[in-house]
Amino acid sequence: MSKLYIVPTPIGNLEDITLRAIRTLKEADLILAEDTRTSGKLLKHLGISTQMHSHHMHNEHKTVEAISERILSGTTIALISDAGTPAISDPGFLLTRTCIEKGIEVDCLPGATAFVPALVNSGLPNDKFVFEGFLPVKKGRQTRLKILAEEPRSMVFYESPHKLIKTLTDFATFFGGDRQMSVSRELTKMHEETIRGTVHELINHFNTKAPKGEFVIVISGKS
Repeated sequence: MSKLYIVPTPIGNLEDITLRAIRTLKEADLILAEDTRTSGKLLKHLGISTQMHSHHMHNEHKTVEAISERILSGTTIALISDAGTPAISDPGFLLTRTCIEKGIEVDCLPGATAFVPALVNSGLPNDKFVFEGFLPVKKGRQTRLKILAEEPRSMVFYESPHKLIKTLTDFATFFGGDRQMSVSRELTKMHEETIRGTVHELINHFNTKAPKGEFVIVISGKS
């Protein structure tokens, strides 16, 4: 029976894709891509001509039933996102859940994801950690921060450049300005950078140097 493959793609450096991922994308009948224009550049680079359809956060609620039925009818489908592992702060969960409910085999390949290198090179404890992804923008944000203020494990967050300083300021308010943290940006890319220090030190840093790129934040838990 055909199956759903979850295929990680590079988060920046195009060399960060496995041989198995390339083979899977070539052999699939159809690739579901978050943005077909973005993924088209990667597939062209890899010499992959498999047909693509769009699958993103704005249409996934409407399409999961039809996609799962196509797999049941014999179509092998590979799901990718713009970068990294699908379903990690990206579309993918709903389709995976629907396939499992219908008895469709789901095969998730190992591969690139941004939070693992950021956590490892932060220098903060990583034997146990909490992945939070993006904080709520408005509703539930303060409630979540109050809960996380008591979390003893290292915490990992994703953030965009225009919200970074607000998030760091919220950390100072709810966690305290002396917490140790690490902020990584543009992982695996030409301008990759990791800044380490206290919350206050990193606020000062990014107030003098405008944030650019996509960020992974790692902050120590409550001691």
